[in-house]
Amino acid sequence: MFSVNKIKKDFPVFKNHPKLVYLDSAATSLKPRGVIVKLVEYYEKYPANVFRGIYKISEKATEELEETRKIVADFIGAKTPKEVIFTRNTTESINLVSYALGEKILRKGDEVALSIAEHHSNFVPWQQLAKKNGAVFKIIDVNEDGKLIIKKGFFSRKTKILALTYVSNVLGTINPIKEIIKLAKSENPGIITVIDAAQAIPHLKIDVKKLGADFLAFSSHKMLGPTGLGILWGKEKILQEMKPFNFGGEMVEEVSIKKTTFKEPPLKFEAGTPDIAGIIALKEAIRYLSKIGFKNIRRHEIEITRYAMERMLKEFGERIKIFGPKDPRDRGGIISFALSGLHPHDVAQILDEKNICVRAGHHCAIPLHKRLGVPATTRASFYIYNDKKDIDKLILGLKKAWILFTKK
Repeated sequence: MFSVNKIKKDFPVFKNHPKLVYLDSAATSLKPRGVIVKLVEYYEKYPANVFRGIYKISEKATEELEETRKIVADFIGAKTPKEVIFTRNTTESINLVSYALGEKILRKGDEVALSIAEHHSNFVPWQQLAKKNGAVFKIIDVNEDGKLIIKKGFFSRKTKILALTYVSNVLGTINPIKEIIKLAKSENPGIITVIDAAQAIPHLKIDVKKLGADFLAFSSHKMLGPTGLGILWGKEKILQEMKPFNFGGEMVEEVSIKKTTFKEPPLKFEAGTPDIAGIIALKEAIRYLSKIGFKNIRRHEIEITRYAMERMLKEFGERIKIFGPKDPRDRGGIISFALSGLHPHDVAQILDEKNICVRAGHHCAIPLHKRLGVPATTRASFYIYNDKKDIDKLILGLKKAWILFTKK
């Protein structure tokens, strides 16, 4: 087991804000010193563009960037670094697949399946594609415990795409992705599976080969890395067959007035200058997480989540509604809740006065909130730098909000 107090010393934000209780890691994680140092290193020591310069600092920048690609590939169990594409975020990664492959394979009458619990980033692109191509937008519902309802026979030969979140950013539910993909492929071997792993990658050890997915998308900033950087992993064979997402510099092989040919993946999908510093610094985030170990991260997360759920229910009983699985082992470190009669924004504002950071709103999941019958929720999300003391402060803040707004 690791020491939260020791880990906090690695995050400069806590030195600048000693009283900070950060419970919004599902939105973005904090950054350890090693990541920040690596960002600065690029700008101070080899701030050149990549691939294009035949001089030492450009070659150094290119070497550092490609080293990150290899580290990411190893981190997720990819067959080759060629399967790792750098984008701006998870949203762009999913849109890339929707545009570069979805438009090609989805025809009128076909089906694209996803859950009601998807983040808008994995909901709206497929909704719009289905609408444009005349396809059926097929929704997987959740039960009262926040788990997906999928029965044998749900998928058919018409189901061409399955887009699914690994961990819900609202319910915290850890979906049995491997089993669902196996079911989908058994009912339609040709189905393309796209997994939104933005909320899973910081918490769970992922091996894309074992999952059996065709694509996996996630963001650097959720996993201690810089903002503005996303990763799309895709099977090499499928990437070879896809058309480019953007056109421009560095992704071309040859250009003439009449014709343009494109480079092989991943460069085919990386037009223009990338977030060089962010990519280079991401490797430090991966090294940091790997050093702690995902078994330790997961064990800590379950302990903190269980403690938080128990404290909330003990203090508020029927006055609080916690959404998602009741067993913390079935969920990530995310608790979305509603206090009876209190608006989530009011709750978040009171907590902010106590230096406690939570998220309030629909969390880019409006269809799910409509399904739950609430306009918004308050969300507390936990990570490696949180401990039981943070939970205790959260409970005190919630009690203050309750007293203030109910006068009880």
